[in-house]
Amino acid sequence: MDVSVIAVFIPIIAILGVIVIVVYLRKYENEERMSMIEKGISPGDFKREPSNSSWPLRFSLLLVGAGLGLLMGYFLDAHTRMDEVAYFSMIFVFGGIGLGCSYLIEESKRKKRV
Repeated sequence: MDVSVIAVFIPIIAILGVIVIVVYLRKYENEERMSMIEKGISPGDFKREPSNSSWPLRFSLLLVGAGLGLLMGYFLDAHTRMDEVAYFSMIFVFGGIGLGCSYLIEESKRKKRV
């Protein structure tokens, strides 16, 4: 097979794989609930904790940090001739700073609730 044909099939197979995984997870979750009902156990007794709704904040601050890291890496590369090292190091540094900021914001929100 030609390399370009394989390159077209990779995303198609990946998308189909994700769809199959989601369908099977939903199927087995439904079977689990049905077996609980058959045994007389209420599925409501096993409710999960509400998911953490702060993932958009975390993800957005990570991307903002990565963007600032790219910008800072560009300036370092232009002025000090550090090549690729500047880009990777600044992405990680500013991405970490963004995640640290999201942690501080989440903790302040959590303290306000309590």
